Amino acid sequence: MAEFNKNTYHDQVNNINTLKLRQMQNTLPKFLRDFFLGIKDTTSTRTRLAYAYDLRIFFEFIKANNPQYKNKKINEFNIEILEEITAQDIVEYMDYLSYYENEEGDIQTNDERGKQRKLASLRSMYNYFYKMELISKNPAALVDFPKLHKKEIIRLDPDEVKDLLNNIENGEGLTKKQLEYQNKTKVRDLAIITLLLGTGIRVSECVGLDKNNIDFKNNGILIKRKGGYEDIVYFGEEVHKALTDYMNEREHIMPESGHENALFLSLQNKRISVRSVELLVKKYAKTVTSLKKITPHKLRSTYGTTLYQETGDIYLVADVLGHKDVNTTKKHYAAQNEERKRYAATVVKLRDNK
Repeated sequence: MAEFNKNTYHDQVNNINTLKLRQMQNTLPKFLRDFFLGIKDTTSTRTRLAYAYDLRIFFEFIKANNPQYKNKKINEFNIEILEEITAQDIVEYMDYLSYYENEEGDIQTNDERGKQRKLASLRSMYNYFYKMELISKNPAALVDFPKLHKKEIIRLDPDEVKDLLNNIENGEGLTKKQLEYQNKTKVRDLAIITLLLGTGIRVSECVGLDKNNIDFKNNGILIKRKGGYEDIVYFGEEVHKALTDYMNEREHIMPESGHENALFLSLQNKRISVRSVELLVKKYAKTVTSLKKITPHKLRSTYGTTLYQETGDIYLVADVLGHKDVNTTKKHYAAQNEERKRYAATVVKLRDNK
């Protein structure tokens, strides 16, 4: 199996995130630079950038609602502000997140999951400075996380999976305009969606694949997981065929400079983006279901559910999907399945057919 080359897709993403974080830091209190450096070895660039966006919203709230800071620029706030903020201030901030207007005048909303993430960002910041003994209290630790309502897990049924793959090949259900693109990309699209459905890899892991990350002899792909570690995922004959067909087509495409190693290419002959894969999954999924909002992650859920139903081995599912905590897997894949819910619909009779 080939090694990852230097300056891979993942390296490029990390470099872009690093530059974005540096730009964000110019708009944040200067003392946060120590925080981002302090968590560098334990978090990804994506996580640190997300923290920066979340903390920016928090300090914008403080500036807008605290007379003491209204006339100060956020990047002029000093660390003493963390001592002055109370748990009640954070509770009010959590309420504010439900519905607010940002600096551009756009309305923003957050459900309990959005609020939970933003409180986690605050807690991470406070925990760092508290452990470093730079502040003497930690009000963020006193605020409870919002209660999460159980979210229904959406996945494709076996018949829907079959119809989805068939429709990619024959174009059934697509508009005339969509068919023009489908004729050019169906081999690639079938390879991408078959790979997602047949391995359960994340969309970021899929678009980050290079040509030399595929081992057809052993039916394996080398991917980079969340957290940056490498993993080998194996695939079956259906994925093998779809990838082989695409590779035969791929060999006749001249990639743009800098994208020579990319496995999946866009129509512009550049590495395909996460957004493009999300859009093509949405386009084809609409041909098989109008009720389910299908995303690449839902294809991952479909794979995980099928694997669990076939094996009953939750630890195997966790390992294949790259979950560090098996409880995450249990929460998603040991839930009541769709077949039992369909069965429930046939049990209750409203009228006597006699």
